[in-house]
Amino acid sequence: MESRVVTTPPLDVEAIRADFPILERRVGEWPLVYLDSANTSQKPRQVVEAIAEHYLQHNANVARAMHLLGAEATEAFEGARSTVASFIGASRTEEVVFTKNASEALNLAAHSLGASLRAGDEVVISVMEHHSNIVPWQMACERSGATLRWFDVTDEGRLDLEGARRDSLINERTRVVALTWVSNVLGTRNPIADVAQQAHAVGATVVVDASQAVPHQPIDVATLGADLVAFTAHKMCGPTGLGVLWGRYELLAELPPFLGGGEMIEVVEMQRSTYAPPPHRFEAGTPPIAQAVGLGAAIDYLSAIGMDAIAHHEQVLTEYALDKLTSIDGLVLLGPTEAVERGSALSFNLQGVHPHDVMQVLDSRGVAIRGGHHCARPLHKRLGHQSSTRASSYLYTTPAEIDALADALVFTRNYFAPRFGG
Repeated sequence: MESRVVTTPPLDVEAIRADFPILERRVGEWPLVYLDSANTSQKPRQVVEAIAEHYLQHNANVARAMHLLGAEATEAFEGARSTVASFIGASRTEEVVFTKNASEALNLAAHSLGASLRAGDEVVISVMEHHSNIVPWQMACERSGATLRWFDVTDEGRLDLEGARRDSLINERTRVVALTWVSNVLGTRNPIADVAQQAHAVGATVVVDASQAVPHQPIDVATLGADLVAFTAHKMCGPTGLGVLWGRYELLAELPPFLGGGEMIEVVEMQRSTYAPPPHRFEAGTPPIAQAVGLGAAIDYLSAIGMDAIAHHEQVLTEYALDKLTSIDGLVLLGPTEAVERGSALSFNLQGVHPHDVMQVLDSRGVAIRGGHHCARPLHKRLGHQSSTRASSYLYTTPAEIDALADALVFTRNYFAPRFGG
C-alpha cells in the first residue's frame, strides 16, 4: 500500500490575531510586538466575553447555593473541570484539581507528598527548574529531613542524563522526582517518559511542571508517565488566578489535604474532621469560579484551532527565529539550537549589554520581551550568566514580528556596543 504523508495545514494567523484586540495597540509610533507569551499569553475576546457573561448572568457561589444561579454557577464550574479533563486525556473528571496558579499546584504536591517523607528519603529535581519547582521541595525536605538532589544540565542546556546515571541520582532512596517538561528559559524538552520509567522502577512518584508545555502542544496524561502534572491557565489564553493539578485518582485519594476550610470536608467535629474525596479535598473555600469558566472557554478556543496545528506553527516560527537570532553578531543563545528539540521560548544575551537595558530599548520600539533570570536563578548561575533576555511566541505570532525583534536587537547592540558597527 502506498504511504500517505499527512501535513498540518498552516494557521490563519491573521484571523487568529483578529480575536486579540490588544495586538492592535501601538507603542508610540511602533506597532506592538508581543513576545512575552511564556510569561503570560494574551486573551482572545471569546475568553473575556465568557467571563463577563458569567459575572453578568450566572454569578453565584458553587456547591452551596441551591437556587437557580447557584446551580448554573456549579454547572459551569464543574463543566470547566470536565473540559480540562478531556483536553489533557484524564481518565476521570475527579482527577482535575483547581488551584490559584501552577505555583500553588506544585506547593500542593510538595506539601501533600512531603507529609510521608522521612530522613534518609531523597527528592530529585533539576537545576533547570522554575523556582516554583525548587522552593516547595526545599521546604518539604527541611520539614521532613529528606535530602534534595538534582539533575545537572549539559553546556548545551539539556538534562545531564549520563551524569545522573553515573551518580545513581535515581535510586532506592528516591521518593519523588519533580521535573519540568519544557524549560521556561532554555526551551529544552525533557524526556519525561524515560525519566518516569526510571523513577517508577524504584517506587518514586513523578511530578511534572507542564506550564510551558500544555499551552503549546497536545498532551495525554495517560501516556506521559507522570503521577501529578501542574499547569496554569494564564499561559494558554485563559485568565490569571487559576492553576490545575492533575493526578492519578488513586494517588490523590491517598494524599492528605493541603489547605483546610469549607468544601474540602465531609464531617467537622470539634475534636476532628473527615475530608471529602478528590478533587474537593484539595479545594478549600470559594474556588476561582469565573476563572474556571474562562479556562474552559480558552480550551474550547485552542481546541477549535487544533493543538497539532499550534505546535506546528510554533515549531516553524521557532526555526525561523533561531535562524534570525543566531545570525546576529554578539548574540549568545541559551539552550538547544534545533527547533525540533525545544519549545518556543528563546533566551539569549547580547555581549556587553545588560538584559534589562535590552528589554527597555526593545520596549521603546514596541517589542515586549522579558529580561532577568526568569525565576530560574540556579540555571543561569550554572550556565555562567547573571540573567538573560527572553522572547517567546505563541499561536498569534507572525514572522514579521520575529523580523521586528531581530531588527530591534541589532539596533540595541549597535547603540550599546559600537564596535560591532553597522
